[in-house]
Amino acid sequence: MPNAPLAAAAVPPELNPQSWARAARRLLAKMLGEFAYEEILTPEPEGGEAYAVTLDDGARLRFRARRAAYGSWRVEPDSPSLREADGTERPFGDPFAFLARARRLLGLDGDTLGHVVRELNSTLAADARLDHTALSTAELADLPYAELEGHQTGHPWLVLNKGRLGLSAADTARWAPEARVPVRLPWLAVSDELAAYRGVEQLADPERLYTHELDATTLDAFADALRARGLDPRRYLYLPVHPWQWDEIVLPLFAPSVAAGHIVPLPEDPDARLPQQSVRTFLNTSRPERHTVKLPLSILNTLVWRGLPTERTLAAPAVTAWVHALRDADPFLRDECRVILLGEVASVTVRHPVYDELPDVPYQYKELLGAIWREPLERSLDPGERARTLASLLHTDADGRAFAAELVERSGLAPEVWLRRLFAALLPPLLHFLYRYGTVFSPHGENAIVVFDESDVPVRLAVKDFVDDVNVSAQPVPEHASMPDDVREVLLTEEPGFLTQFIHSGLFVGVFRYLAPLYEDQLGVPEGEFWTLLREEIDRHQARFPELKDRFELFDLLTPRIERLCLNRNRLHLDGYRDRPERPHAAVHGTVPNPLHPGSRPLGPQA
Repeated sequence: MPNAPLAAAAVPPELNPQSWARAARRLLAKMLGEFAYEEILTPEPEGGEAYAVTLDDGARLRFRARRAAYGSWRVEPDSPSLREADGTERPFGDPFAFLARARRLLGLDGDTLGHVVRELNSTLAADARLDHTALSTAELADLPYAELEGHQTGHPWLVLNKGRLGLSAADTARWAPEARVPVRLPWLAVSDELAAYRGVEQLADPERLYTHELDATTLDAFADALRARGLDPRRYLYLPVHPWQWDEIVLPLFAPSVAAGHIVPLPEDPDARLPQQSVRTFLNTSRPERHTVKLPLSILNTLVWRGLPTERTLAAPAVTAWVHALRDADPFLRDECRVILLGEVASVTVRHPVYDELPDVPYQYKELLGAIWREPLERSLDPGERARTLASLLHTDADGRAFAAELVERSGLAPEVWLRRLFAALLPPLLHFLYRYGTVFSPHGENAIVVFDESDVPVRLAVKDFVDDVNVSAQPVPEHASMPDDVREVLLTEEPGFLTQFIHSGLFVGVFRYLAPLYEDQLGVPEGEFWTLLREEIDRHQARFPELKDRFELFDLLTPRIERLCLNRNRLHLDGYRDRPERPHAAVHGTVPNPLHPGSRPLGPQA
């Protein structure tokens, strides 16, 4: 019997010519700008703000762009045009045609190009959906933290920022953050032969976690399900599982453990949760006082497979306890900054009986099953406070209005004053952890959360994602003496000269180089003044702690140039889509001028 034809309703409404063309033009401009920044291509000047690149067949792709801090490029989305070899010229906004006609220029092999096209399609489909359901900045400013996440457009630097290789169209419509679909998560019971639990002191016993996260009826149902199979609930740990992960990964790859009763599927718990920008992290919207849960999701998104590394997941509560102890013993961090560190307070890891014994298998096969419970943001906020990720400040609505401009207007402050408040909220705790403790977070747009008062004025910082993104100086400082051995074994280390890159590339390059031109265009603060105000905040902090002068020199944020970290190069030239036993790291390619260096001229090419 032939298959029934697909209904027209199966085509998502955002997949229409207008939405697709708008998203494609925007992504082509981003591609040109970020590839030029990473020197994957080198635009040729044509006078003023006009530039061009010569494609493989001799055609000239022309566009307008502004140069900015760190040697970056801002390409006007409506400006690209294509001058063919015969002299004819037409508007051009097709990123797929660009890749096909610039393959040699970009240095792409066939395998990489094939996967890039796939990721590009997924990213554009997500962008079209976001455009189709876009709200104004005024509407976004009224949304709660968890709901605002579903309107964000993804990593500003990575071109292929919503590739999500492994998810089908139906999966994306159900599980992607822009779908904004509240979900209920099923749970698993895993035998203590495979599973291990860790918790901070207050949650040292897993029963304390479970009684906080699950009501008595649910816990009884879990225990009854095990007893019905003749299993002892005392020998099992509970953890939620992403339904996609269960179907695609756990059931096929842990089939012997399921057959033996070492892994037992359980019902959903009754709470609704929303996926956040990382796709694998869920905020509880039914019971906001309950923990945020982070689950492995074996999809390739941005640069890595989104699993949970076993060793770091096990150590997450210990890392949290150490970082919290540093803050709680430091009056500046505790009482003045009042920095919120959203600790990963409990974890369950599940060992794979075969893969975990094989040393050289791809890392994705060692991050298959587990869970991390993170402190919820809401219970750390004071009455009247609200929080938004730093990434949200880069958002612009369909009318081109920046979210940051909306918040500045609501605050009633002058743009320069609001910007000083933003820097004063973000920088001091990050600088103090770096200078005093030789420790950095990765304060990129999703990990750094801005806390605002009732007038939408930035007042303090919240930070999340310790397990993946806390790094310490490879050159020990005396303050590391309090670090427990199990923390020391898992925390990544970097030489002092590179440790500063987590602030430079995560925050200054990864967020502020996009915020500065927005601020100039919509709030009238010149880019040069933006970087001057930022440097003044660093100077102010250093003047506050003169006893740390040697640390300011050791962890020098004000050098004339910094190494250029590259994210798109990783995908196109270095790691591609090949399997490897270790997670990849950002590439380094040359250097760029540091706009924070005293006496620097922060704008323009500055070769």
